[in-house]
Amino acid sequence: MRTGTRPGDVDPRVLDVLLGVGIAMGVALVILADPGRIDPAPAPVAAYLFAVGFGLLMAGRRRYPRLVLVLTVVGIFVYYALGFPPIGIALPASAALYSAAEQGHTWWAVVLSALLTGVAAYFRIAEGQPTAYLLGYELLTNVALVAAAIALGVSVRARRQARVQAARIAALTSAEQQHRTDQRLQTERVQIARDIHDVVGHTLSVVAVHANVADEAIGHDDAAAHRAVAQIRATTAQTMGELRATVRLLRDPGTVAPGLAGLARLTEPAREAGLTVETTVDVSNGALSGAIDAAAYRIVQESLTNVLRHADAQRVEIAARVTDGTLHLDVIDDGVGPVPAQGAEGGGGHGIAGMAERATLLGGTLTAGPRDGGGFAVRALLPARLVR
Repeated sequence: MRTGTRPGDVDPRVLDVLLGVGIAMGVALVILADPGRIDPAPAPVAAYLFAVGFGLLMAGRRRYPRLVLVLTVVGIFVYYALGFPPIGIALPASAALYSAAEQGHTWWAVVLSALLTGVAAYFRIAEGQPTAYLLGYELLTNVALVAAAIALGVSVRARRQARVQAARIAALTSAEQQHRTDQRLQTERVQIARDIHDVVGHTLSVVAVHANVADEAIGHDDAAAHRAVAQIRATTAQTMGELRATVRLLRDPGTVAPGLAGLARLTEPAREAGLTVETTVDVSNGALSGAIDAAAYRIVQESLTNVLRHADAQRVEIAARVTDGTLHLDVIDDGVGPVPAQGAEGGGGHGIAGMAERATLLGGTLTAGPRDGGGFAVRALLPARLVR
């Protein structure tokens, strides 16, 4: 088996050798049988050399199909010109015609086969053989045989091209699927990065606030300091739970992500830090797709993180309602301190930009900015249900 061939495939060179042997033996047997011979003497050795020559030409049929075809046709003319026993024209020429058509030289095969049959018919008529017999039987037989050889070559080439095309389409399809998989993985990585950013950022903000409370209360109000430390402990424990949930979400996509139903637990640390938080949620069970519910939770989480870090606010209002298939989500504070334009990490952060990108990916919009009269507002419009 040739290197690079598939298991079970036969080396083409072996096929060419077998074809050449078959052509040589077939022509030799016809010469040997020669039913029209009157002289009892055997055919000359030179006639059998032609048979061997027709077979040897098959060794180059793949690399030089046109040359092999031309030499075969010329060899047939020379064979008959030397007066050797008749061997027909289809038998020695069929393999060469097939090879030319298989390699894409169909017109060469058609033209030379027409020349071959036409010359053969002309000399048969010139020799005085019955015209009706030649035109009604032998000519049609020769035409049918050479046409079959050419048609077989064209068919094999077409099937081979179809296989190549199918392989190319399969490769392109595989590449496209891989590209989509890579895009999906990249989107999931970005989503996970946002979730971790929101969870950790919110937790650190709450911890920082309560750490300041504990620091100021130590030595003056130990009970308040203990409460602050206890809140830090509870917040970090809750964060660890959310991080574990994120890991479970990676391992099992069926894991339920946090949603608006968890707002009470989300806002409790902010209340403990002295922030007044009012929530109004008018969303019935099952009204939101899981991805929308999780995105709304993360938007509220990031907004609260911004408030705790930057807004110097006393009050936050969180409102969520579904109207005409759209989730309206508002997080409004009365802060007087500056809020960075880009979000939670100072002027160059990505908090608000990340929230806006999250909303856009789900087919919604998010706006954030100062309110007239003070304070800051984050407003998101998200489709209640994702359309698949």
